[in-house]
Amino acid sequence: MGRIAAAPPGLRQRVTERPRRMRRTAALRALVRETRLAPSQLVLPLFVTSGHDRAEAIPSLPGHARLSTDRAVAVAREAAHAGVGGVILFGIPDTKDEDGRGAADANGPVARTLLALRDADVDLVLMADVCLCEYTTHGHCGVIRRPRAGRDLEVGDVDNDATLPIIGEAAVTYAAAGADVVGPSGMMDGQVAAIREALDESGHTQTAIVAYSSKAASAFYGPFREAAGSAPAFGDRRGYQMDYANAREALREMQLDVREGADMVMVKPALTSLDLLARARREINVPLAAYHVSGEVAMLEAAAANGWIDRRSAAMESLTAIVRAGADVVLTYLAVDVARWLQEK
Repeated sequence: MGRIAAAPPGLRQRVTERPRRMRRTAALRALVRETRLAPSQLVLPLFVTSGHDRAEAIPSLPGHARLSTDRAVAVAREAAHAGVGGVILFGIPDTKDEDGRGAADANGPVARTLLALRDADVDLVLMADVCLCEYTTHGHCGVIRRPRAGRDLEVGDVDNDATLPIIGEAAVTYAAAGADVVGPSGMMDGQVAAIREALDESGHTQTAIVAYSSKAASAFYGPFREAAGSAPAFGDRRGYQMDYANAREALREMQLDVREGADMVMVKPALTSLDLLARARREINVPLAAYHVSGEVAMLEAAAANGWIDRRSAAMESLTAIVRAGADVVLTYLAVDVARWLQEK
């Protein structure tokens, strides 16, 4: 058999250089870009509280604050003007109780702000987080069983089934106040089914559910817990949030939530879960969201403040990676800045 001749050196060089031809100018790179980030994909988290003209800075989240309703409406208008797709509200109540029943208060900060945003007619998707951690005295995401005599409370004492009616009531309250989407984030088993049933029975059949389906027990939630005053008073949340090492379990959680009626599923945190986003995109046929969480943003902000990275470039690269991995929607504290940068192009 004859020997196959090697390609001439000139041909090898031409073949090697061929991919680089499409990177040569900014216009060529833009023309063939595979992953395109759009402002309408972004959702801005807002922390809402009582009072008027109130903005309490959050030290670990530069540029963000706990906002009274009037201030939240102003920020939402700014986000809408920048082209951001939506906002998600987290409530900071004046008082808490053991069972977190303030989450369902029609006069609470989330419901009041939703009503104000509806009245203001902002062009945004209005989302409301549904969880009890901001409203409980102990900071856990569910009702706590009363301990037996002589035994301290433990994380395993979170009562899953006793929690479901309360978060169902909260979801109905937010839907009645104007939420387009409610987001159960407590990782209680059956939470999507319970909320879907509560919404449908109360006539809110058009209110959608974005399920925090793959929510890891992560080290990256610290700034959020400072902002929301929701750090657990004892134990941790590993008994109900996911082990970040478990990919198959994460996919199973997402599939379960879709079967229970979730209209969208979420992966959280985003940057440490890019593989889960990619797998979910292949296996799940509902819209997929990712939460670029407070700790991920705080690291970026701290490095940029020290001059170690370029803030804009790092933010754009991070969010593009999240979308490239499969996310249709990204919740991020950088939403307004990124939307403006995208509009400048």
